[in-house]
Amino acid sequence: MEQPTLNPGSGLLRFRIDFSYDGTGFSGWARQVDQRTIQGEMEVALSGLVRDRVDLIVAGRTDAGVHASFQVAHFDLPERDKYGKEWKPQDLQYRLNRMLSEEILVKAVTKAPPHFHARFSALRRTYIYRIADGQQHIDPLKRFDITPWYRHLDLSRLNEASRRLLGEHDFATFCKPGGFGTTLRRLEEFSWQRMADATLLATVTADAFCYSMVRNIVGAVVCVGESRFEPEWISSLLLNRTRVSQSMVFPARGLTLIAVEYPADDLLEARLKVTACRRDEE
Repeated sequence: MEQPTLNPGSGLLRFRIDFSYDGTGFSGWARQVDQRTIQGEMEVALSGLVRDRVDLIVAGRTDAGVHASFQVAHFDLPERDKYGKEWKPQDLQYRLNRMLSEEILVKAVTKAPPHFHARFSALRRTYIYRIADGQQHIDPLKRFDITPWYRHLDLSRLNEASRRLLGEHDFATFCKPGGFGTTLRRLEEFSWQRMADATLLATVTADAFCYSMVRNIVGAVVCVGESRFEPEWISSLLLNRTRVSQSMVFPARGLTLIAVEYPADDLLEARLKVTACRRDEE
C-alpha cells in the first residue's frame, strides 16, 4: 500500500506528470511482483532516467484492463541532478516517451505548485463506460474500449436507475472487498447517452471511487436497463447495503478515466488537509 508524502522534503522538488495509457496489456496501475503494471513500467523508466529510485503517486489507481485518456501522478526529485544541473520538465517528458512503450504517453511534465498532491488534492474524477448493446458488431479498432452486451438496453431506464445513486452515500454495496478506509463517496454525475454509432456511453463523476465501484454500478444499472429489475431495486441495494453479485461487475475494457480536476493553486493546501484525513484508500 502506498504511503505518500504530502509535501516534498527539504531539497526536493515535486513534479506533476499528465499521461494516458491503453490498459489492455497491463495488470492494472499498481506495481505487482512478476506482473506488468503501468506504475511498474513508469517507475523503472523514471528511475533509470534520473539514476535514482523514483516513486509515483497517482490520482486514482485503475484495475487491470482499464484505460486512461487523462491520468495524473506526481514524483519528487532532488533540486539538481548528479551533475549539478536543474531538471528540465520538457526534457523529462521527451526522454520518458522515448523509453516507455507506445501503450503509455506522457503528455506533460511540470513543476508542481506548493501543496500539490496528485491523489489527495483532486476534487473529482470522471470516467466513461462504453457498451455496444443488442448484439451490435464492434469495429476491430475499437474492440479494446467497448464492452459488448447481447441484450438491448433501454436508455430511459438506465438514466432513471443511475439518478438514484447521485449524491453522497456509503457505496459499500458497490465496492469490491479488499480496499481500506471509508466507502463514503459523493457521486456528482451518472448519466447515459446513445451515440451516433448506436453505442451507449455512460459518464460517471465522483469526488473519488473505491475499488471496482464504477464497474459495479454500471453492472447494476444495466440490470435495470434490460428490465431484469425495476429502478427502485437500485435504491434498495444502497439502503440495505446488499453486496451486488460478482456476475454483475462489468468488464474492465469498456472503462476509461478521462479527467481529474484540481482546485486553484491557492486552494491546494486546504484541499489537502480535508482529503488526507478522510481517505486511506481509494
